[in-house]
Amino acid sequence: MRRSDGRLLKSLSPFVRIIPHIMTKRNDAQNFYKQVVAVDKIDQYIKEKKDQGIRLNYLHLFIAVYVRVLAQRPQLNRFIMNNKIYTRYDIRISMAIKRLLKDDGEETTVKFLFSGLESIEEIVKIVDQTIEEGCAAGAANEVDTIAQRIMALPNSQVKLLVGTLKWMDRHNLLPKKIIEASPFHTSLFFTYLKSINLDFIYHHLYDFGTTGIFVALGKSKNYP
Repeated sequence: MRRSDGRLLKSLSPFVRIIPHIMTKRNDAQNFYKQVVAVDKIDQYIKEKKDQGIRLNYLHLFIAVYVRVLAQRPQLNRFIMNNKIYTRYDIRISMAIKRLLKDDGEETTVKFLFSGLESIEEIVKIVDQTIEEGCAAGAANEVDTIAQRIMALPNSQVKLLVGTLKWMDRHNLLPKKIIEASPFHTSLFFTYLKSINLDFIYHHLYDFGTTGIFVALGKSKNYP
């Protein structure tokens, strides 16, 4: 059965196709990597764009970078489900946000949709509009609604239902609406720790869904 979020790859070599049978969980195949980026030219670029009337920040810029990377390196935009390798139809980036920047502020997730052909200006617009909708007071997005309905059930039924959803996902039976709402079905999960002046973290991947890459952007620091 076909999936709504990706196409099965059938022309891969046997060596590539056997890997998901050896490393059966996403965390089995997980690698961690730290990259330090000099920000002088980034700050200069942001200032130049501001002078042109385009307001952007590190969030916009780094999401634009990863969109371009995923567009130019489509092998990074693949996922494994039920030991089979799929390529995605589009580029999606998930991110957790707080509706209020407080310790007890309500938290939710948003998911940005890209084709890979967007300009930096178009990416700024998509990111800002999606976050604005996610932060709207009293707003409940699809993720919130699904979570509320599930967690209204007794704990035993929650475990059964979540297990059923995982089984449906493995067998390409998960409804398109749930896949589109789920932050775990995404090309990349991004956490913008720089916005709260925290350093980067080494974050785990999720064995539920299709997330293959997790990026954590930390605060700027002075280096000798």
